[in-house]
Amino acid sequence: MTNPIEVRNPRTGKFDYVIIPPPPRLLAQQCNRARRAQTQWYQLGLEGRIAALQEWKQAILSARQQLTDALVNDTGRLSISILEIDSFLGSIDRWCDLAPDLLQESAKNTSIPFISLQQASVPYPVVGVISPWNFPLLLAMIDTIPALLAGSAVIVKPSEIAPRFVAPLLTALNNVPHLRDVLMFLEGAGETGAALIEYVDLICFTGSVATGRRVGEAAAKRFIPAFLELGGKDPAIVLESANVDLATSAILWGAVVNTGQSCLSIERIYVAESIFEEFYHQLVAKAYRLQLAYPTLEGGQIGPIIAEKQAAIISGHLFDAVEKGAVVHCGGKVEELGGGWWCRPTVLTQVNHSMKVMTEETFGPIMPVMPFPSVEEAIYLANDSIYGLSAAVFAGSEEEALAVGRQINAGAISINDAALTAIMHEGEKNAFKFSGLGGSRMGAAALKRFLRKQAFLIKTNSTSDPWWFE
Repeated sequence: MTNPIEVRNPRTGKFDYVIIPPPPRLLAQQCNRARRAQTQWYQLGLEGRIAALQEWKQAILSARQQLTDALVNDTGRLSISILEIDSFLGSIDRWCDLAPDLLQESAKNTSIPFISLQQASVPYPVVGVISPWNFPLLLAMIDTIPALLAGSAVIVKPSEIAPRFVAPLLTALNNVPHLRDVLMFLEGAGETGAALIEYVDLICFTGSVATGRRVGEAAAKRFIPAFLELGGKDPAIVLESANVDLATSAILWGAVVNTGQSCLSIERIYVAESIFEEFYHQLVAKAYRLQLAYPTLEGGQIGPIIAEKQAAIISGHLFDAVEKGAVVHCGGKVEELGGGWWCRPTVLTQVNHSMKVMTEETFGPIMPVMPFPSVEEAIYLANDSIYGLSAAVFAGSEEEALAVGRQINAGAISINDAALTAIMHEGEKNAFKFSGLGGSRMGAAALKRFLRKQAFLIKTNSTSDPWWFE
């Protein structure tokens, strides 16, 4: 018998929800049930799979308020929860529109006159998805929807820190017979995720580098693909020619949206020396205007720190920075309010790369700002990291920004804006360095990851002799 896991409410600090991980035998049964059902799901054809997902979408719309309430209890914030739901529902429509073109099979003649080629794509039967707590719904579904359309069965293991959203999804799923046997959710902690890897044919993981490495190693032992989206320490470079008002507004949003609890948050800011004073003064003034969403959900823009362990990491990074000489201009501490942990937008100067706040993932609304004397130094500093998820460059012209952006070792570079991959999912990108492994989860590749290519080589002439006898 597995032990129940109590789940903490990030606004109140109370443990007010319980999940029960599946015992090993039940987990195996569920995975085997998904594997058996996948054949029929694939044979349903793309039109049938699209119809099933659209049916699920309509059922979710009917349960939208319950899903919103669950996400608010999971994360302690309202506006981002609404955005998550809208983005998730929009992704169903987007993938249903794109899939017919992406899943077309092809036939053609080859360089050998009597051999034709037919290309087919076969889905991995069972896909496992291990998702994080910062965007519980969106990041559970970002791999799930394209995998289902490709014809795979999907088993999702959501974070034990934010699992409440699963219940309303399951309620809606029960109304869709074709889908409910090929989309399953397993609640539990790391042990459940580790066990899941033993039963799937492909694993998608979003989370920390440390856990991602363990997932990748476990997948390698089973000889299955692993798509890993891991941590980030995203830099922003602000060149002398940049529009300071635009740059400060965009970087502030990119740094504090979802209380900075995003792998694509701006976590390091490098500013040309000539505009450094103007930049950080504007950034501080704008940061002061943002309020905590406390005591009411609608009271401000900054929600609570969702994971209690993360509050300690943020505090540790701030303490380390101040001990080493950083100057705090606003914010600067983690507060306990009403049982929850909160951090106001924080701007730091006098920072350098000896500080954790410049080298380790903070995952909070912290904005360390550092001047640079030359563009070459800015590029060096931006690349001085084990991470390479995304970045941002601000300049007076698109050409100047692109020239710098092309020298940054990261998968997605926002030009004259920040964290654009949060809203635009069409561009294919890979994570560099320790920020991830595997194909792009954006653009057409996001669906094609779940397919294996088959080639049918067809002899077209009537002779019975092998070609080498001719």
